[in-house]
Amino acid sequence: MKTLHYITLLCVLLGMNRLIGQDLLVEAESFDNPGGWTIDPQFEQQMGSPYLLAHGIGEPVQNATTQVSFESLGEYHIWVRTKNWVPGDWEAPGQFQLKIGEKTLDKVLGLRSGWGWEYVDKMGITDKQIDIELVDLTGFDGRCDAIYFSTKYEEPPSAFKKLVEWRKKVKAEPNAPSLTKSYDLVVIGGGIAGCAASIAAAEEGLKVALIHDRPVLGGNASEEIRVHTLGIYGNFERILKKLDTEHYPNGSAEAKADQKKRDDNVKSYKNIDLFLNHRAYDAKAEDNSIQYVDARHTATGHRIRFTAPRFVDSTGDGWIGFWAGAEFNYGRESSETYDETWEEHGELWTPTEPDDAVMGSSVLWGSKETEVAQEFPDVPWAMSVAKKYARVAGEWQWEFSSPDHNQIDDAEDIRDHMLRAIYGSFANAKKDSLNSKRKLEWVSSLVGKRESRRLVGDHIFTFNDAKEGRKFPDGVVIEVRDVDIHYQTVLEDEENPDFISEALFYKTPQYYIPYRSLYSKNISNLFMAGRNFSCSHAGLGGPRVMRTTGQMGAAVGFAAALCKKYDVNPREIYTGYLEEYLALIERQKFEKIPESKK
Repeated sequence: MKTLHYITLLCVLLGMNRLIGQDLLVEAESFDNPGGWTIDPQFEQQMGSPYLLAHGIGEPVQNATTQVSFESLGEYHIWVRTKNWVPGDWEAPGQFQLKIGEKTLDKVLGLRSGWGWEYVDKMGITDKQIDIELVDLTGFDGRCDAIYFSTKYEEPPSAFKKLVEWRKKVKAEPNAPSLTKSYDLVVIGGGIAGCAASIAAAEEGLKVALIHDRPVLGGNASEEIRVHTLGIYGNFERILKKLDTEHYPNGSAEAKADQKKRDDNVKSYKNIDLFLNHRAYDAKAEDNSIQYVDARHTATGHRIRFTAPRFVDSTGDGWIGFWAGAEFNYGRESSETYDETWEEHGELWTPTEPDDAVMGSSVLWGSKETEVAQEFPDVPWAMSVAKKYARVAGEWQWEFSSPDHNQIDDAEDIRDHMLRAIYGSFANAKKDSLNSKRKLEWVSSLVGKRESRRLVGDHIFTFNDAKEGRKFPDGVVIEVRDVDIHYQTVLEDEENPDFISEALFYKTPQYYIPYRSLYSKNISNLFMAGRNFSCSHAGLGGPRVMRTTGQMGAAVGFAAALCKKYDVNPREIYTGYLEEYLALIERQKFEKIPESKK
C-alpha cells in the first residue's frame, strides 16, 4: 500500500510539473509578513484575488517579506501583477520596487494603467530558498497582486476569465475544496446583521458557522470603517447591545473599544465557529436550494466548503443569493412602480424612469493637531477630483455614487476616487497656515457601502410601508428612524465636489418590516439580513442603518431555530408556525439566556 501511495504521489507531482514546469507563482497576500502592507480582499470577485496594499497615507510603509522555494536553479523572468491606480501626466502615486535576496531590482513598479503584468527583469536564481520583499516608495496605496517567476519570456494572461483559469492551472487547484464542514446554519457576512443572526441561532442551540472576510467583526461599525450604529433595538436590545457602538463621531478612534466588546461577545458563544479572514467565493444551488457555500482564506488561500440546511446572506452585496440564482434588484424603481413619489424633491427622490442610481459609498478619515510643523507631499494626481475643496476630516457626507459606477463592479474605482478626494482636500487644507501642525492621522482603505443588490423576498418593503406605518401580521423589525435618501450635491450645482452628498429626510411614524422580507422568494433555504434585504430603493432609506439590520439578523436567527425544530424552510415559518415564531421573538424583550445555552 505504501508503494502504491508513493507512486500515486509521484504521478501527481509529475502532472503538476507538466503544468507549471519550473515556474513559480507567489500570491502577494500569502507573504509570511506583510509588514506595513495590508491584505485587501474587497475586490476579489472583480479581479480574481486579494492583493497587498501599501496604505501609508503619504508615508512609505514597512517592507512586506516572504521566503520562497525553487525546485530548480537557473535564470527566471520575473513578472509582477500590479496597477497604476491614477494614470496621468504625473509621477504615479503607488510606486514600489521588488527586492530579491540582498538586491533591490531597478525596475519601478506600479506604472501600468489597469491591472496587469509588469515585466521586472531576468535574474539568475542561485539558491533554492530566497527572500522576497516589496519596497514601498510613496505610501500612497501601491498595490501588488502576485509575482511570477518563469523560465520563459511569456507574459501571463490579464483578461479576467483567462487569468482565473491560468491561476488554477499554475496552482494545480482542484475544483472543490478538500475540506467540508457541516452546520445547522451558515451565516456569511460578519457585520452587525450577521453577528446578530449568529448569536440568536446559537442561543437556541444551533451549531453556527460565521464567515467574515476581515480580521474583525462589525462591517461598517468596525474599527476599520468606523460608522456609529443608528436605529432602535426593537425586540432585541439584549443581543444588539453586545454588538453596537456608542454615538461617537463617524471616523472616531473610539470605535476600537466597541470592536473589542463585539469580538469578545461573539467569540464567547461555544457553538459559533468564527471564520475570520475568509471570503465566500461561490454558492451552489440545486432545485432552488443552496447545497453549499465555498470560502477561501484571504491570506493562505486555503478553501473550505460549508454545508447546511439553511444559509443567511449578510454580505451586503447579496453575493450568496446572486451566485445561487436568487432574484434581486439594483438601482431605483420608477416613481410609478410603487407610487413612492415625494413631489417636493422629484427626481432626487424617485425618478420618472427606472435607473441604476443608488446611494453611494463612503471612506471616512481624520487628522490631528500636533505640536510641531507637519509636511504633506504634493498630490497632483488627486487635484482633478479634489479641485479647491479643503478639509481636515471627513464625515458621512464624504460619499461617491454616479450612474457610471456600479457599487459592486466598480467598487475599487469608487474607493480610489474617494482616496483622491481625501488626499487632495487635505493637501489644500495644509496650504492654510492654521493647519501647519496638522497631521493626517487615519484614512480607511475600505469602502463603507450603503446600497447595492437587494434580494427579493415574498414581500418587498417600500417607502409607503414606512410612510404609512403599515402593520404586518409578521412584523418582526420595528423602527422609528426617518427615511433618508442620499444624493450627490453635484446634481444641484456642477461646481460642487462630486464626492459630497446630502440627505433628504422624510419623517415617518413607527414602522415595521415583515419577516417575509427576510427570506428569498425563489431560493427556498436562504435568509437575508442587512442592507441586501427585500426592499425598494426608497424603502431602504430608513432601515439600512445597523441597529435595524441587526434586528433583521436576530429575527432570522430565531427563525432558523424553528426551521430546525420542525425541519422546514424559511417560508414555512410564516405559513405554518408564525404564532410560535412571534412568541419566541416577544420573549426576547424579557428573557435572559442562561450560560449553559452559550
